[in-house]
Amino acid sequence: MTRTLLLRGLELLAVAFGASVLTFLMIHLVPGDAAQVMLGAADASPEKIAALRHSLGLDQPLVVQYALWIGHALQGDFGTSLWTGRPVLAEIAGRVPVTLELTCVSLAVAVVLSLPAGCLMATLRQPAADLTLRVLCIAGVTVPSFWLGTLLLYGAGRLAPGVAVVGWVNFSENPAGNLTRIALPTIALALPVMTALSRVVRAAMLEAIGQDYIRTARAKGVAEWRVIGVHALRNALIPFTTTAGIMAGYLFGGSVVVEQVFALPGLGRLMIGAIAERNYPLIQAAILLATLTFVFVNFAVDLLYAALDPRAREP
Repeated sequence: MTRTLLLRGLELLAVAFGASVLTFLMIHLVPGDAAQVMLGAADASPEKIAALRHSLGLDQPLVVQYALWIGHALQGDFGTSLWTGRPVLAEIAGRVPVTLELTCVSLAVAVVLSLPAGCLMATLRQPAADLTLRVLCIAGVTVPSFWLGTLLLYGAGRLAPGVAVVGWVNFSENPAGNLTRIALPTIALALPVMTALSRVVRAAMLEAIGQDYIRTARAKGVAEWRVIGVHALRNALIPFTTTAGIMAGYLFGGSVVVEQVFALPGLGRLMIGAIAERNYPLIQAAILLATLTFVFVNFAVDLLYAALDPRAREP
């Protein structure tokens, strides 16, 4: 296990370095000039643009800019926002709780519902019911979250016009208001993930049910609920865990669009605004932190997978 942890750690460092390079290049190679955008069309004289570019360090070679940026970032300094002048980490810290709550609640809902749904589809003896559930799962996977969110907003406006379902209220300030506003975004995000995880559970359960140890357990007279819920499901959790880790990254990225639909002041809306303003320090820090979060989640999933299945510990 120690060797597995060391190898996964080295892979994590390599991926983190590659993510930082790609994030930096992706922002700086995009057409457009941040200095010109900040000055506006009226004040964008060549002299003022050159002076602002020099003050921001944008006239330095890309290698020098990256070295300076990553050096400060390793010390926890991601610079200041070009528009507000506040530290970038302070700007991000104010938005992360919204995105984190939405992502965690959506993932929890998807995981809790997908396990019984997958087991039910694997054990159904009626072809018509199994086919219906499989069609619903395929439909759930293919429905975009932003389209589903728009439909949910329209339906809530028609059925409950007096209920506030957009915007944000902190849970500590108003628990009921927080749950009301997070319900529809959670459904929009969790439904595609839940259906995808249900299909993974169904496939793994069908494979497990056909194994010899399941037939042996049934021959010994073990209760059917225990055969399915303990023996078969335990082995189905291995691919389920891997897929759930990947889906966590999907939820974090999908929240960017859903936050726009439901006017949630999360990290996604902050990133979209920063991209429109060419706010380089804020964009770089937000994308890098989001990428590293996804990388660390998958790192944790790899370790959990290795703990569940000793065969995965081999390099």
